Amino acid sequence: MTGSDAAVPAIDTSRPHPARVYDWWLGGKDNYPVDEELARRILAVDGTVVRGARANRRFMHRAVRTAAEAGIRQFLDIGTGIPTEPNLHQVAQEVAPESKVVYADNDPIVLRHAQALLHSTPEGATHYVHADVRDPDTVLRPAAETLDFSQPVALSLVALTHYLGDEAYGLLQRYVAELAPGSFVILSQVTPDLSPEAIEKAAEQFRRSGTPFFPRSLAEFSRFFDGLELLGPGVIPVSGWRPGPEDVAAQAEGIVPVYSGVARKV
Repeated sequence: MTGSDAAVPAIDTSRPHPARVYDWWLGGKDNYPVDEELARRILAVDGTVVRGARANRRFMHRAVRTAAEAGIRQFLDIGTGIPTEPNLHQVAQEVAPESKVVYADNDPIVLRHAQALLHSTPEGATHYVHADVRDPDTVLRPAAETLDFSQPVALSLVALTHYLGDEAYGLLQRYVAELAPGSFVILSQVTPDLSPEAIEKAAEQFRRSGTPFFPRSLAEFSRFFDGLELLGPGVIPVSGWRPGPEDVAAQAEGIVPVYSGVARKV
């Protein structure tokens, strides 16, 4: 399903969804009591999650701006989550108004927001695919109606791979295989390296709620970039990736256990 005509599936409010939990951490209103309950339980065992969610959004902004300033004019954001301003298309189109963006997610609430978003952006510039990252064809086929995969694309999977097990490596390779040389890959991922006890407790809360969760070490996360050319400063905690003033200030509160990296397909 693409565009604003996609039917909205029923929303399951009996179990939490990662996009809505993340929305609660960011101070959003598009979540349900079941999402808030899980978000609070995780916050109780890992006091960094709110700072981490905010740092992760700022990383996305910086990475997208970097890609746009490097000449990328097409963006595919998988696991986009509930929009918070500025969202990816706003960052990209601020640098280059002609940029085209396709969002993909599997939460019906995200679809509802996407439908409103498509009515408020220039026609043809921003599209939405209601699909699951684990089924690449359902993402890539409709995305190709908007994006020209013979030209560079920035592929963004921000704070998504920790919800995927070992299949994440093959899935990313499948997506990267569709990208033209010069494309960018933007990733971030929760790690146990920097706060092992708290992250294990947070992961257990996710798993008990029915959401698989797979924190990864530096070596495991770095493996996602095999065969790609990492941009400086390489794989690094999220607030340290080309930080702005707000990120420098945030680092004074402590490192958040999230790795990030941006790479180019050569």
